[in-house]
Amino acid sequence: MIDLYSWAAPNGHKVQILVEELGIPYRLVPIDITRGDQHLPGYRAVNPNGRIPAIVDHAPLDGGAPVTVFESGAVMLYLAEKEKRFLPSELRPRGEVLQWLFWQVGGLGPMMGQAQHFFRYTPAPVPYGIERYQKETRRLLKVLDDRLDGREYVCDDYSIADMACFPWIRIHKLTGVSLDDFPQVQAWYGRVRARPGVARGLDLLRDRWVDVTTSAEAKSNLFQKS
Repeated sequence: MIDLYSWAAPNGHKVQILVEELGIPYRLVPIDITRGDQHLPGYRAVNPNGRIPAIVDHAPLDGGAPVTVFESGAVMLYLAEKEKRFLPSELRPRGEVLQWLFWQVGGLGPMMGQAQHFFRYTPAPVPYGIERYQKETRRLLKVLDDRLDGREYVCDDYSIADMACFPWIRIHKLTGVSLDDFPQVQAWYGRVRARPGVARGLDLLRDRWVDVTTSAEAKSNLFQKS
C-alpha cells in the first residue's frame, strides 16, 4: 500500500495520474497547501521540503521498513521502476524518458509556475517578471512541439515523461500563454487527456480546489510562509 500525500496542483496531479494509470492500491492523504498543511510538523517529517507530493511505500521491494520518497520526479521514477511500467528497461529509450522527465522537473514546471505567479498572483503587475517567464514558457513549448513532431508521445510510447509534462501544459491559460502556435502540443494534449487513468487522476481532490486569487489565506500559505 502506498500513502500518497497530494493536492490538486500540477505536481500533485503528476503522481495522481501515475498511480491511477498503474492501478496500484494507494491511500490518498490530502495536504491542503492553501491552508498551510505543508508547513505542519507531521508533514515535514514526511517531506522536509514542505511541498507536495510525497509517498510512503509500506511494501517496498526489499521487504524492509516503509520507504518515503519526496519530489515529484523522484516519486514517479520510484513507482515506475517498482512496477516496471511506463519506463523502458533498455538503455537508450530509458535514457530518453529520464531526460524528458528531468526536463519537465527542471524547466517546464518551474518556468510555467513562475509565469503563472507573475501573471496571476502578484499584488501589483511586474512587467519584467511576466515577460521573462512567459517568454521562457513559449521557448519550452516550442522545444516540446518540435519533439512531438512525428510522435504520438514524448518518447514514442506513453511514459512518465508524458504524465509529468501534461499537468503543467494543462495550466497554460493561467500563465497567459496560448497553445495556438504549438499544434503538436495541442494534439498530444488531446491524446493524453483522453486516457481514463488521466481523467481519474485529475478528478482526485477536484472538489477541494481553491482559486488562490480569491483567498488572502491561500496566498499567504503558498507564497509567504516557509
